[in-house]
Amino acid sequence: MNTNHSWRKGIRLQYILVVGFVVTAVVAIAVGTPITYTAINNYLKDAQDRRVGRDMDLAEAFYNNKLTDISASARRIASARTVLHNLDAAAHGDLQAVEVLVDQIDNEILNLAVHTQRFIVITDAQGTAIVGRMRRDSEYVQAATGADWSSLSIVEDGLTSGTFRGSTEVVPAANLEAVGLAEQARIELLPTEKAAPEPFDPLEGTAGLVLMGVSPILGSEGEVIGTVLSGHLFNRDFTLVDRIKEVAGVDTATIFFGDLRVSTNVPLDEAGNRAIGTRVSQEVFDKVLLLGQEFTGEAFVVNQNYITRYRPLMNHRQEVVGILYVGADQASFQRLLDSFRSQVFLISGATMLLAVFIAIPVAWSISRPLTSLATATRRVARGDRSVRLPVEGYAEMQSLAETFNRMVETLQDTQEQLVQKEKLASVGQLAAGVAHEINNPLGSVLLYADILRKETPEDDAQQKEDLDMIIREATRCKTIVNDLLNFSRQNEVMAQETDLNELLEELAAELGKQEFYEQVNIVSKLDPGLPNIQADPLQLRQVFVNLMNNAAEAMPGGGRLTLRTRKGPSAGFVTVDVEDTGIGISEENMKKIFTPFFTTKPIGKGTGLGLAIIYGIVKMHRGQIGVQSEPGQGTRFTITLREQLPTQPLAADTGILLE
Repeated sequence: MNTNHSWRKGIRLQYILVVGFVVTAVVAIAVGTPITYTAINNYLKDAQDRRVGRDMDLAEAFYNNKLTDISASARRIASARTVLHNLDAAAHGDLQAVEVLVDQIDNEILNLAVHTQRFIVITDAQGTAIVGRMRRDSEYVQAATGADWSSLSIVEDGLTSGTFRGSTEVVPAANLEAVGLAEQARIELLPTEKAAPEPFDPLEGTAGLVLMGVSPILGSEGEVIGTVLSGHLFNRDFTLVDRIKEVAGVDTATIFFGDLRVSTNVPLDEAGNRAIGTRVSQEVFDKVLLLGQEFTGEAFVVNQNYITRYRPLMNHRQEVVGILYVGADQASFQRLLDSFRSQVFLISGATMLLAVFIAIPVAWSISRPLTSLATATRRVARGDRSVRLPVEGYAEMQSLAETFNRMVETLQDTQEQLVQKEKLASVGQLAAGVAHEINNPLGSVLLYADILRKETPEDDAQQKEDLDMIIREATRCKTIVNDLLNFSRQNEVMAQETDLNELLEELAAELGKQEFYEQVNIVSKLDPGLPNIQADPLQLRQVFVNLMNNAAEAMPGGGRLTLRTRKGPSAGFVTVDVEDTGIGISEENMKKIFTPFFTTKPIGKGTGLGLAIIYGIVKMHRGQIGVQSEPGQGTRFTITLREQLPTQPLAADTGILLE
């Protein structure tokens, strides 16, 4: 009976210790997991909103760059002397003068990039078309003469004020017919879930949304003698939205005429058809079109939810005529959140399970000396004076064993009755001491998680490996959360006279001394006649250091790193090549190398921000960056920079050249 009772008490103590450890771990995890998940979830949502905002800024930059290009066409033709000298004669039917104007338009249109759609019309002082041409891919259409363009408010205002106008305009079907674009502009309005009951503009479906520039032609005394119209029709033309998606890394982009999608890469169905003819939701309609305000947040787009930005498009009179939209697929973002939640709960479950496995041996290590003490005490009670406890374990347990052993030695010199009384008194004292001494290891274990690692037996490799796994995974999670927080914002460009040759020579000398470059042969082919440029030398230093380090990493067995400078490709520009003979870049990664957070390096070796930061710096310098690579042969990054930075803010004219 006594043995069984003591055995049950021993088991009960170990059980309490195990339950205490596990309950503490469960409570800590149960409280910490939702808090951690909520905090990171909110951070990821904010990061996604910031990303969509960045996408909108990039999309607007592409849009404005397109308008700048179209406006430049109109300005160049309007300022041409041949146009000024022959306009009046052409207006009166002089065929030779008409031919001169047509040649001027052809020279402008033929210089456009492939797959460009553009129409150009020259009118007289009353807004009546004299000549015009339309180009769409390889198709050329002669514009109808005599068409009245003065009915367009932008043309009317240009004729009246004698100043340039450039904006997004609504062009009726009659005018589009004159340049052969009426059929392209015609779009059937499709039933759309959650759309407004009626279209925003009654002309939707027949008229076109046009990016237009109108430049007056001024006579010798400054009077308006005609205009040059240059325009790009968005209806059913997807070049701009697709370029925004491909180059800027935007998920979806759309241009609306009123509330009607006229140019988009939002899918309509699983077959991949574009959602042309569908309309924007009522909530976006009310805020963007009716109030003229930007809409941000989750919105229903065609047939699913997106994280969106909608920005109103204004005509030259600051009237809302359409919408520019960018969006990220909410389903993809939700899958990321679900995956993250699963990982959090998986780690939490693994932690609780590990707590159970850790609690059992720890509880056993605490209860075992007490069980040994109880056994020894029973032997002494039966008259065995030879029993001794091993002095081992924690300091408190060692002290307890030594005390017990001394007690037994003392009892040997005392009578049976006195021994029994002394034993009972000692047991009482020991019970109180044990209760007091247990509090310290218990408090240490409960308050400091790392004691579990320190107190794990040296020969318990599996337990240590499990603990190391938890520490590694927790550290990796902490590292990931810290990268998303840091977009190369970019600082403002602190422009100053910069000698690129000198900068590259310094970098070659500095980096060449590093052990990392021991097997890399740095070759400088610098143009001695290269002019100084206006640039931020610290930012350019960051660009070239990153490119050179990437090149060195691409040549683990050594190779040649070539730095080359030259003038061009045109007046006012200089070019820098950073070329290596390394492993190259695969075709599937070429279009993603400038995407923030994309990296082919192992986890923990790179953040995927290096080339994204380089792209941002080059863009702020109004430059271009291109890359050519062949797997196994090497890679060449080409950066083109202006000699003089613009004194006024300009629409970004940079781009990425991928070959």
